Amino acid sequence: MNYREKNRTKNNPHFFAAVLFAAVLTLSGCASDLNRVWKSPGTAPSSAVPWTPTPETMPKSTSKSARITLPEDILKAEQSLSLLNIVDIALRNNPVTTVAWAQARSAAAAYESSKGTYYPQLGASAGTSYIRGHRDDGETSYSQRDSLGALELNWLIFDFGGREATLDEAREALIAADWSHNTIIQNIVFEVEKAYYNYVTAKVLLEAQQATYKEAETNMEASKDRHHAGVATIADVLQAKTALAQSKLALDSLQGQIQTTRGALATAMGLPANTPYDIVIPKKEIPLKETLEKVEAYLAQAEKQRPDLAAARAQVRKAGANVRKVAARAYPSINGAANWGNTYYGTTALYKDNYSGALLFSVPLFTGFSQRHNVEQARADEETAQARLNSLEQQVVLEVWTSYYNLKTAEQRVRTSEDLLKSATESYQVALGRYKAGVGSILDLLSAQSALEGARAQRVLATSDWFVSLAALARDTGTLTISNTNTLEKVPITMEKVKKP
Repeated sequence: MNYREKNRTKNNPHFFAAVLFAAVLTLSGCASDLNRVWKSPGTAPSSAVPWTPTPETMPKSTSKSARITLPEDILKAEQSLSLLNIVDIALRNNPVTTVAWAQARSAAAAYESSKGTYYPQLGASAGTSYIRGHRDDGETSYSQRDSLGALELNWLIFDFGGREATLDEAREALIAADWSHNTIIQNIVFEVEKAYYNYVTAKVLLEAQQATYKEAETNMEASKDRHHAGVATIADVLQAKTALAQSKLALDSLQGQIQTTRGALATAMGLPANTPYDIVIPKKEIPLKETLEKVEAYLAQAEKQRPDLAAARAQVRKAGANVRKVAARAYPSINGAANWGNTYYGTTALYKDNYSGALLFSVPLFTGFSQRHNVEQARADEETAQARLNSLEQQVVLEVWTSYYNLKTAEQRVRTSEDLLKSATESYQVALGRYKAGVGSILDLLSAQSALEGARAQRVLATSDWFVSLAALARDTGTLTISNTNTLEKVPITMEKVKKP
C-alpha cells in the first residue's frame, strides 16, 4: 500500500465511523463495570446503627441448588440399611469432605505445576509498527510498516537445589492435604456414629418410658380397685395419678427428643433435617466378651495410623523444604536462553534474520539483607511446624488414654446396669404383688416403679455410652476397628418410603 492509498483509507468517513463505533462499545462496557466498582457501598451512620445495603451489594444467587435427598441407589434397594450405609450417605453428601478433597486436588495440581521448572520455557512474540513522518525539508513525507516474529527459549539449568526444594515442598504439601482429607473422613464417620447412637438411645428410652407409662396405668388401676374395695384411701389414688401424669410428661418430652436427634442424624448425613426416614432399634447383644489390649498397644497404633499426625509430619517436612528453597536463593544460578526470529521491513521481500544464544550465570551479590531474614523466617516457620507436631503428639496420647479408660468404664457400667435392671424389675414385681394383696403401701409400689424407670434409663445410656466410647477409641487410634470388634457392624435399619413434604 503506497502513501496515497494509506491517506485515502484514513480519510474515509466509513473508516472513522467503524473506529468510533468500536470505541463506543468498548467504553460502554468499561463504564458499566466502572460504575459498579466506583460506587461506594458506604458505611453505617454511627456505631449504634446497622449498615443498610444498597441493591447492588445484595447477594445474588448464581444458580438454584438442588435439594439433597437420599441417594437413588439406596432408595431403589428397598432393604434394611446398615450403619455403613448411613456413613456412606454422609461421606457422599457432607460438604466438608468436598472441601478437603478439593484442597487435596489443588495441592496435586500445584505439585504437578512445580515439575514445569525442569523443562525449557518456550514462548512466541509477534508485533507490527507503523512510522509516518517528514524529512528534514518538512515537505517530503515518508511512512514505513515493520513486522517481526520471534521464538524465545529459557531454561533453568542449575540453581544449587532450589528447584528440587520447591518440588519437595509442593510434594509434602500434597501429602499433608491427602492426610487431612483422611482426617476429615474419620471425623465425619465418628460424628455420624454419635448422631446414630443418640437417635437409637432416644428411641430405646421412649420404649422404656412407654413401658413405665403402662406400669403407671397398672398402678393407677390397682389403687382404684383397692379404693373401691374400701381397703385404700383416696390418697393412694391421687399419688398413683400423680405418678401417671409425671410418666406422661416424660413420655412427651422423649417424643420431642426423638425428633431432634432424628434431625441431627439427617444433618450429619448431609441431608435436610426433615428428610423422611427412620431406623429400627438394634437388638444384637453388646460383644462385651471382646478383650481390649493394653493401652500401650493403642498408643502405638495411633502413632502409626493417625492421619492428622501424618499430616503434621508432612507439614514439618514441607517447612524444611522451604528452608532449603529460600537458602538456595543466595547461591548462583545457571540459565540457558535462545532467541530466533525474523523482522520484515515494509514488504516480505526485505527482511532480516535474528537469532541468539546465551548461557547466563547469575550471582546475587547484595539483596539489602533480605535473604538473611528470609532464611530466618523460614527456619522459624519450621520450628513452629515442629512445635505443633509435638503438641499434637501429646494431645493424641491424651485422647487415646482417655478414650481407652472411658471404654473400660463404659463396659463396667453396662454390666452393672444389667444387674441393676434385673434387680429393679424383680423388686417392682414384688411390690406390685404385695400392693394388690393388700400387704404393701402405695409408696413402696411407686418407689419400686421409680427405681425400675431409672434402671431402664441407666441400661440404655450405658449401652449407648459403650458404643460411642468404642467409636471414639477407633477414631483416636486412626482406624475404624478396635481388636475384633467392628464399630461399623451392620445394624438392621428400615427406611420409610420417601414422601413429598
